[in-house]
This record gives sequence, C-alpha cells and structure tokens, in this order.
Amino acid sequence: MSQLARNIRASVSAVAFCLAVAAPGVASADPMRVAFGDIATVESLHLLAALERAKEKGVDVQMTFLKSEDIAAQAVVSGQADIGVGAPYALLQKVKAPIRIFMQLSTLQFYPVVNTEFYKEWKDLDGQEIAVHSRGSGTEAIMQLMADKNGIEYSGISYVPGAEVRTGALLQGNVKATIVDSSGKRVLEDKAPGKFAFLPLGEVAATDEALFANTDYLSANAADVEILVEAILTTWREVAADPKAVIALRDKYKLLPDATPDMVADIEPYFTEAAAVMPLNGGGEAAARDDFDFYTVSGALEGEPADLKVEDFWDLTALDKVTAKIGTK
Repeated sequence: MSQLARNIRASVSAVAFCLAVAAPGVASADPMRVAFGDIATVESLHLLAALERAKEKGVDVQMTFLKSEDIAAQAVVSGQADIGVGAPYALLQKVKAPIRIFMQLSTLQFYPVVNTEFYKEWKDLDGQEIAVHSRGSGTEAIMQLMADKNGIEYSGISYVPGAEVRTGALLQGNVKATIVDSSGKRVLEDKAPGKFAFLPLGEVAATDEALFANTDYLSANAADVEILVEAILTTWREVAADPKAVIALRDKYKLLPDATPDMVADIEPYFTEAAAVMPLNGGGEAAARDDFDFYTVSGALEGEPADLKVEDFWDLTALDKVTAKIGTK
C-alpha cells in the first residue's frame, strides 16, 4: 500500500469518529445514520462540512464509511442505515427496493485512462480487464457505455473503491486501465507525464452521486431531511462561488486531520474543477430525466427513457420545499 493510501485510510477513522459525535440540541430522538460507500478524501470534504452544518442545526448525523456504494445501498434497504450516497438506479428498478433518491450531489466528471505501455485507445481494451469504483457506480456505467460505443468487451471488471486508490494503483503498475477523477488526472500528469493516455469520452450528463433513503424514513423525518438538504445546497453554493472556502471549512470543523501537505494543496484545484459538476439546485426532475437517458444506454436501467416515471425513482418533497425557501441557485 502506498504512503498516500495509508494516510487516506488513517484519516477515515478520525473523521468517522468526529462525525459520530452527537451535536447539541438534536432535532429528533434518533440519529440520522448516513452510509458512505467510499473513504474520506479531499473530494468529500464539502459533504463532510455540510453534515457538520446540519449537526449545528440540531440533526444528529452519524456517518459510516463502507467498502462500496452497493454495500451502502444494501445498508439502507436493510434498515441498518437511513441515508446512502450513490446512484442506486438498478436496485430501484430491478429489486424495487423501497428507497428513493431525494437530491443530486454531483454529476459525472471522470477520465478513462490507460497505461500507454499496454494500450493506446479504446479498441485496445477489447478482451482486457479494467478497474472501476464499485458495482452499479457511475464509473462502471461510463466504462460499460464506452465499451458499447466502441464495439468492445472487457474480460473482467475489478472493483477498486476510491479514485485516489485507483490512481495509486496505476502509478504502481497494479492497474493498467481504469477511470479517475480530476485530482487523479492531475496527479498522473504531474508524476508520470506521457505514461498515461486519457481516452475520449464525449458528452455525459448524469448523476455521479446522490442521496437516497427509505421512503418511510423520508416521510417520518421530513424536518431533519430538509435541514440536511439545505445544509448541502448552501455549502455547494458557497464552494462554487469560492473554491477556497473548502479550506476554511476543513479548518473550522477539523476534517481530514491526517491529510498530507499534497492532499491539502489539492483542495482548491480540485474544487475549482468540481464546481462545474456540483448541482446548485439539488438536481430535481431535470436530473432524473438526464439519468434516465444515460443509465438506459449504459444498461443500469431498462426500458425507454420517456416511459420511466420520476416518482418511481425520486422523492422531490424535501428538495422542493428547500428550493422554494432559498431559491433554485
């Protein structure tokens, strides 16, 4: 394991401990249990800060970090968690799980990448193995979509949670073809210029991460959910207006205390790019329609996009109330 990966993993337990501490003046008797299928990194700092702001408003948020998005979704379905982070469209349609997405956190911004010692273009990946974030994730959907578009088929898909982890695996030679975020792209270009090629992706408009919950939880805890949605939207808007705000939020809430100097230096550049994929209105019906177009092509959803109903996948109640209060952007 690389030093970067060790530092990231070391920070997870510290952040999880910080988030598990109850805030004073909780709004309801029970905690809001959030399942996050990833590790705490620079790219999740704004979400961690927003959760802290929800705690300040009286919501006892408790974050649990799990191995993958599909495990987080299973935790929500089984009642072990109240809210999950991901895009569980396949679970919603094929299993008809009693959950609904209630706000979009980010749209897809990823970069398929290959080690040029082995591959140069999409057709070279025919019959080869690739690595993505997790089963059912946006990264898997993108790679499957590009396989269809380029008439190729992978020999296998490995699930490697964490863009930083996949970036490190590329640099160490453990992975030859994968997909990374903007931070990973910058690291690869800086540390190994010319060694990696970023494959063309074209236009992609779809949810990368969203918040979802059991329908019973959404109706029984409407006030807490609205506080959470407002905390996230106000944080997103602040960060979009000034990416440096994330640095101040990290300091204020003592997030990622074990972050390395390189990780800290990447905060402003990362959020400068991430601002383009942070929905300032929570997504809503328009985002759901974009998702239907993308995830039916990629195979995560079945049927014609126009025939899919937003209410079968999303519950817009909390989002509509919050945006009516603070505006859509």
